[in-house]
Amino acid sequence: MNNKLDFSKPLVVLAPLAGYTDLPFRSVVKKFGADLTISEMISSNALVYKSARTLKMIEKSPTEDPYFVQIAGNSVDLVKAAVEILNDVEGIDGIDLNCGCPAPKVFNHGSGSNLLGDLKKLEEILSTVKKYSKKQYTSAKVRLGVNEKIPVEIGKAVEACGVDFVSVHGRTRAGKYKAPVDYDAIKMMKEAVSIPVIANGDIKDYEKAKEVLEYTKANGVMIGRGAIGKPWVFYQLKHGIENISNEKKKEIILEHYDAMLKFHGPHGAIMFRKLLHAYSKGYTGANEFRDIVNKISDVDVMRDMIENFF
Repeated sequence: MNNKLDFSKPLVVLAPLAGYTDLPFRSVVKKFGADLTISEMISSNALVYKSARTLKMIEKSPTEDPYFVQIAGNSVDLVKAAVEILNDVEGIDGIDLNCGCPAPKVFNHGSGSNLLGDLKKLEEILSTVKKYSKKQYTSAKVRLGVNEKIPVEIGKAVEACGVDFVSVHGRTRAGKYKAPVDYDAIKMMKEAVSIPVIANGDIKDYEKAKEVLEYTKANGVMIGRGAIGKPWVFYQLKHGIENISNEKKKEIILEHYDAMLKFHGPHGAIMFRKLLHAYSKGYTGANEFRDIVNKISDVDVMRDMIENFF
């Protein structure tokens, strides 16, 4: 089996983000430079009960190669059943277990970052993924802990399950998305394990990505919220360029818009409004632009607006 992931140079990975990293967005960042794309977080429950929406969420673009699906689950049986369903889906190269999501409904369910408070359970569930998956790769996405930071213990628990790499968001569950990211803790985890570690958390731009790689000596960076409205960060990292022209940005925005329409149909224009809010940030006249696009549902009118504004 050829290795689709090359850790000889830092990997640039798109983080799974609910409501954002759908197929159109992933296809855009893939085209412009991401090494690996990962689906939005999929509940094992929803997968096992064959929800149509969930099956649409794991579809991938033909350009996404390698491609991972991220699952969350709180029981060995459920996770095993979810993995067995994914085994039958073509084109998935790896399964990632979410051990970091801080959302109350996920946490209170016993999955996501809840597993960081019970490393024995984390190991049972992650080992289940590893044992039953027929995909090439297994990975885990973690945080630094629930309330206390225990990066070394978490790293070792994950490594013991035989995964190929771990992605770590440099906050605890209690830190949600507000606390400062602890790059020292990421560095500690990296030093404690022999598997590759991907750094995640507040990596907003090209400079920050470079700095984090240099400081933590991580094997890659995972960018999530920093890519919303700025997916060209992948292009910059891929090509090592600090400045990117407005022309290039416009090309990427239009590419994203067309991908949305292709995947979601005409309703994609309405769905694209929130993305245009992010894309227009920092541009003169952004507020007026947002007010106008909020009222547009026509596919061609929306495209003209984008053409003219950017």
